[in-house]
Amino acid sequence: MSRIVDPRWPSTLREFRQQAGLSLRDLAAQVHYAKSYLHDLETGRKTPTPDVDGRLDDVLDTGGVLTTMLTDDGEHDAAELARRVTATDISTTTIAGIEAAVDELATAYPTTASHVLLPRVRRHLTYVTTLVGSGRRMTLDQHRRILVAGGWLSLLTATVLIDLHRRDAAAGHLRVADEMGAHTGHDEIRAWCLETRAWEVLTGGDPAAALDLAHGAQTIAPADSSAKLQATAQTGRALALLGDRQATGRRLAQLERMVSPLGQPDRPEHHYRYDPGKARAYVATTLAWVGDPAAATEASDVLAGLLTEGSRPRRIASARLDLGQSLLPADPHEAVAQVAAAVASGRVAASNWWRVDRVRRGLARIGVPAPELDELCETHQPLP
Repeated sequence: MSRIVDPRWPSTLREFRQQAGLSLRDLAAQVHYAKSYLHDLETGRKTPTPDVDGRLDDVLDTGGVLTTMLTDDGEHDAAELARRVTATDISTTTIAGIEAAVDELATAYPTTASHVLLPRVRRHLTYVTTLVGSGRRMTLDQHRRILVAGGWLSLLTATVLIDLHRRDAAAGHLRVADEMGAHTGHDEIRAWCLETRAWEVLTGGDPAAALDLAHGAQTIAPADSSAKLQATAQTGRALALLGDRQATGRRLAQLERMVSPLGQPDRPEHHYRYDPGKARAYVATTLAWVGDPAAATEASDVLAGLLTEGSRPRRIASARLDLGQSLLPADPHEAVAQVAAAVASGRVAASNWWRVDRVRRGLARIGVPAPELDELCETHQPLP
């Protein structure tokens, strides 16, 4: 949903912050948003989300001034939701619209900042929850379709929350998604729940647990499904962090055999649809993590393709992290340049920040100072 912002909003925010005697860093610590993001709000470079303007009003004690300077242009606003929920029946058109919205949100995931996407996903999940509990008449097939859509939305909500390092909240949404998958017999949703949990514990530093979870996802995922492919890729990354180079190589070969017959999907950006481009990116990541000399070439090729395409900023940032990790032993200064570019893009999610720290620790071990990278990290590192 786009928002109509009073042109005076950025300067009003700055005035309230200054009146409160707070620096951008002080305000960032209180509202739990990055200092760079607040700077972009004050300069008008970014549009505030429903979450942030309410939080700023509370912290700065504005009496709701900032919120009243924003209006929505209408995507599923409260009045529209109320109108649709009071319909006597749940129409097939309504359910098809929900399913289309799920696909749109999953497609937006790779290109939309997490704090922007989260309220959008939550609004649709609230709508689905309201429909399920409304007592409206629907067929068994319609009821199942709504529950499946709710499962996907709960799963996507959990994924975004993990990216924001809000893991306790994510766990509840994963449980709901798994329950909906079990209730509707939708094994792919359940497999994605396990795969998502595997990614969470992998980024949390427990590759052994991640390997077990990814194996579980492989077991229940339908044959030839995207969840099966993703779980296979996840086992490779877990094995890479465990340092098992031979097993990692075997898993990457297995993934290549599974992906090679695939054509390009109609929506390759869709988070829950596997595509060959995503497979190459995972190979580059896995090789970089296991320390394979081929990682630099693979990551460089992936990055070049993404830069030419130019439409996937999060994947570009990830490819730069891969390239930086792989270049660290041979060309630490170029490694710094690549990681610095990733950080400066603002597209390194909180759940991925450990990869930045890994390169910085590597630089410290070999005695290469990187003050420019340190300064960028100070500005852009997501707050816990």
